[in-house]
Amino acid sequence: MIDYAKLKQWSFPDVVQTYSAKDSMLYALGVGLGHDPMDAQQLQFVYEKNLRTLPTMAVVMGYPGFWMKNPDSGIDWVKLVHGEQSLTLHQPLPQAGTVIGRSRVTGIVDKGAGKGALVYQERTLHNQADGALLATMGHVTFCRGDGGFSDHPNNGPKGGDAQQTARPATPDTPPDAICDLPTLAQAALIYRLCADDNPLHAEPSVAIAAGFPRPILHGLASYGVVGHAILKTYCDYQPARLKSIGVRFSSPVFPGETIRTEMWQRGKDISFRAKVLERDIVVISHGTATIA
Repeated sequence: MIDYAKLKQWSFPDVVQTYSAKDSMLYALGVGLGHDPMDAQQLQFVYEKNLRTLPTMAVVMGYPGFWMKNPDSGIDWVKLVHGEQSLTLHQPLPQAGTVIGRSRVTGIVDKGAGKGALVYQERTLHNQADGALLATMGHVTFCRGDGGFSDHPNNGPKGGDAQQTARPATPDTPPDAICDLPTLAQAALIYRLCADDNPLHAEPSVAIAAGFPRPILHGLASYGVVGHAILKTYCDYQPARLKSIGVRFSSPVFPGETIRTEMWQRGKDISFRAKVLERDIVVISHGTATIA
């Protein structure tokens, strides 16, 4: 069972991560850049000449690891679901360097017995060279097996912390822009080399045991694909123009499927959702982005 006080005060050591130009290129390949060998704009993220780093790479940097698997957390880690992800860019990511990730738990919401709990985390990413703040990330984990913890005496306020502001709904009007991006059949096998190495994304037997017909693509890889769609559609592939991007994960993607991002623009604010064309199912919803 979740121990409210212990979880709110969970101590995260700073995570120091050094990455190279090859790491930046590997991440871009993992989320589908370079699919068209004649596209010079995509080439700048997967080729060392004039290399740029994709803004969404920040979400795989300075990561504290699968800390919720620690028995002291009291969390039933087998039933975890990555619910939402947000990213605010304070300046473009260098093509290579050393960064420091600093994480903390910002809130715990008890949805009730049998209804699960929400754990909110924040991670800041700093450039070790000058201490500059590069990015701030928000991560919401849906702990399906941990609702009702606040019903127990002295285990935090009833209901846990106040529910955070809900993500805005997607407009019900036709989208202003659509961007279709394919994913490679081996996308998850590439992406796991720069981020999450959970066998769910590689081993058929593990995926089948989890209830999927085959390995699924990482949620944050799908996140990278929609980030690419916004960068392409509204930022002319200029990383400095993408200021923020946040989503709710709705359904998994299977590697090899085509992700269609539907977008609505209101000035510098973009609303969006994404679906896979092959199954006509929404995989990312309640998406928002800010552009310069």
